[in-house]
Amino acid sequence: MTDEGLLAEQIAYYRAIAGEYEDHAIDAPGQSQLVAAFDRFQISGHVLELACGPGHWTRRIVPGATSLTAVDASPEMIARAQSQLGESPVRFIESDLFHWQPDRQYDSVFFGFWLSHVPGARFETFWDLVASCLHPEGRVFFVDDNHRTDQELIEGSGSPIVERQLNDGTTYRAIKVPHHSDTLEERLHSLGWNITVAEAGPFYWGSGARAPSKAA
Repeated sequence: MTDEGLLAEQIAYYRAIAGEYEDHAIDAPGQSQLVAAFDRFQISGHVLELACGPGHWTRRIVPGATSLTAVDASPEMIARAQSQLGESPVRFIESDLFHWQPDRQYDSVFFGFWLSHVPGARFETFWDLVASCLHPEGRVFFVDDNHRTDQELIEGSGSPIVERQLNDGTTYRAIKVPHHSDTLEERLHSLGWNITVAEAGPFYWGSGARAPSKAA
């Protein structure tokens, strides 16, 4: 399957799982540390959320945001997010992030449980997108996990491809890159980001900004 084909199947998976998303949550230590790190970051200003999913993090962002734009490829996920937020003035955009470009810049960019679904070959391009979304002094914060079960690893532990199953037994393939804090932080630094990455259990999170440009 081509890269595009696998990413299309990943979108199909998240469209299909929208109604049962919580059934597949990871029950593991580290969640409280992750939430505490998010709270310490104090996301504010004009905020962009990438891959908003069913709106769990969107709801946490709203109170501190001057404005919030949330992007997701799944209309089913966006519908769930909208139902959770009620009358909150969030601008939702339905779009595949690998083909989307921002129409403005933001003070903060957030993405939750998305980075691990970015193929390795598109990692740098994705971070170029994040940079294009931020004001020069803008900040970024993300959360994710590196949890993969043995049953999911249909191509072995060395492959980023996993197979996920819905409650009705339907299966989909998706990308799940098992990032770890030290190597992820080092890679981001090599791309010109001052981002600190920490982890607890299978969860990890990162916060920071673009590194200052060096004088010629």
